[in-house]
Amino acid sequence: MSENLTGSCLCGEVSYEVTGELKGFMMCHCSRCQKASGSAHVANIFTAPDNVKIVSGEDQVKRYNLASAPTFGKCFCTNCGSVVPYLNGAGNAMIIPAGTLDSDPGIRPQANIFWPNRASWYDDGVAAQHCEEYIPKA
Repeated sequence: MSENLTGSCLCGEVSYEVTGELKGFMMCHCSRCQKASGSAHVANIFTAPDNVKIVSGEDQVKRYNLASAPTFGKCFCTNCGSVVPYLNGAGNAMIIPAGTLDSDPGIRPQANIFWPNRASWYDDGVAAQHCEEYIPKA
């Protein structure tokens, strides 16, 4: 990464800046990430904790920790519900939800983790028709 990255939640109340090296990019297909995202997987970029700074809306950020899995949690904007960067359960990495970035991070996914747990419909979704916008009404 050669320049600072910026990102925000859907409503723009929470914005952040990333500096420094990005350490990894994983797509997680575990059942917890499916539930947390409401989708087939999450796309998470990892960096050092000091590399992410909340620029605005820190008072709008809430953290949820899953009681049955102490290392699993997420942060989100209390206004729009979008996920925002958060410290991992071990406290040694910031997790940046890739879709909240404003530009190309310059890093690509390195692995699809928990692949056997992927959604039963995931492969069909990848193979489905690709459209530039909404599907035209039939």
